[in-house]
Amino acid sequence: MKTKTILLTALLLLGLSSGVSAKDVKENKKAEVTFLVSMTCENCQKRIEDNISFEKGVTGLDVNLPQKTVTIKYRKDKTTPDKLKVAIRKLGYTVTPFHNTKDNKKEPSK
Repeated sequence: MKTKTILLTALLLLGLSSGVSAKDVKENKKAEVTFLVSMTCENCQKRIEDNISFEKGVTGLDVNLPQKTVTIKYRKDKTTPDKLKVAIRKLGYTVTPFHNTKDNKKEPSK
C-alpha cells in the first residue's frame, strides 16, 4: 500500500512539474518585431494586414498607418524577423527595423 501511495505521489508531482515547464517553453517561443514601412494610405495598411497575417508563424499583427509601423507577434520556431521583412518587401514596400524608445527623447547635439 505504501508503495502505491509513493508511486502515485511521484507521478502526480512529475505531471505537475512538466505542465509548468511546458508553459514556460511555450512562452519562450513567442517574440515580437516592429518595422518602419513605406506605406502611405489605408489600402497599403489593408494589403499588409491581409497578407502578413497569413505568413507562417504569425500570431498577431498591428499596423499603425500614422506612425508607419508594423508590429508582428510571431513564433520563433516557425519564422524569423528576416523572413517577415522579406514578406513585406515582396508586397512592394521599403522596410527598416524599428527600435522603439520608451521615453522618445532625442539625444542632445554636441
